[in-house]
Amino acid sequence: MIVDAHLDIAFNALAEGRGFDAEPAPGYVVSRPALLRAGVGLIFPTIYCAPRARGPKVAGSYTYATAREAYLMGRAQTGYYQSLGLRLLRDRADLEDHLGGWRRGRLAGVLLMEGADPIEDPSHLGAWADLGVRIVGLAWSRTRYSGGTWDPGGLTELGVSLLKAMARRKLILDLSHMAQQAVEEALPIWKGPVIASHSNARELVPGERQLAAATVAELGRRGGMLGISFAGGHLRRRKSEGRPTLENVVEHVLHHARSAGSPEHVGLGTDLDGGFPAAWSPVDRLEELAELRRLLRRRFTKRDADGIMGDNWIAFLRRALPAPRS
Repeated sequence: MIVDAHLDIAFNALAEGRGFDAEPAPGYVVSRPALLRAGVGLIFPTIYCAPRARGPKVAGSYTYATAREAYLMGRAQTGYYQSLGLRLLRDRADLEDHLGGWRRGRLAGVLLMEGADPIEDPSHLGAWADLGVRIVGLAWSRTRYSGGTWDPGGLTELGVSLLKAMARRKLILDLSHMAQQAVEEALPIWKGPVIASHSNARELVPGERQLAAATVAELGRRGGMLGISFAGGHLRRRKSEGRPTLENVVEHVLHHARSAGSPEHVGLGTDLDGGFPAAWSPVDRLEELAELRRLLRRRFTKRDADGIMGDNWIAFLRRALPAPRS
């Protein structure tokens, strides 16, 4: 089973009209049929809302200016996932049930909120958890909770309160898009499971959007996970270097594996249906993930390659998802 830890499915459908159940829209590669053909059996679908101050370049007019607008957009996205009939895994029992019955043609998700502004107040987190949210990233760009991409800064008082609420609900923290200062302030506070769902190596491609080796090492010490993004700007320094390749993906896998101390902390978080077309990614079809497995086998054992393609995320979720509630 291949696992992809970051796909903006609902945003693409509601903001851009790229529905999930049909074949991929021209220029893109992700849809349910495409994922199933490629052998992807588990995804992290997102609730992603772009703030108006930073979002128009990526999201067009589908942006928010207030917490209430972010909330309404987030609820529309959870409604979209319900309309798809996509099974959302809420606890370890759900995970084991999906794994035990899995075959090609079955797909489930672990719901991830990218940017926490849809949570109007930390006291409302329980309602989102009841809707299936199991992973929360505090930022995309700056939110009321944290500095983020393009708009650095630390945690706010609300951000500290939200981390405490997440700990009580046994949710997972996603560091992707959080500004470096916010990461450095969050990690001493946060004792629960932690990931970076789609963040590559800063030493290979500089920029605060990437993760520094020291942060990767800390995630490794905590048993966390890192997902490799397939966005061209995350894989190569400049567009003038040409289209990124799957070899670039392997380079970031290797760097993260060394920084984290083991390849068991690395997986995929492609973001392949995010704010970029397939032409600025390493693949034209999701079936090319089979070629990535072959390239990984040149540098890793079969067990490690299988882990990177999916088993590592599964092992992490077995540890990190909550036990079933009575």
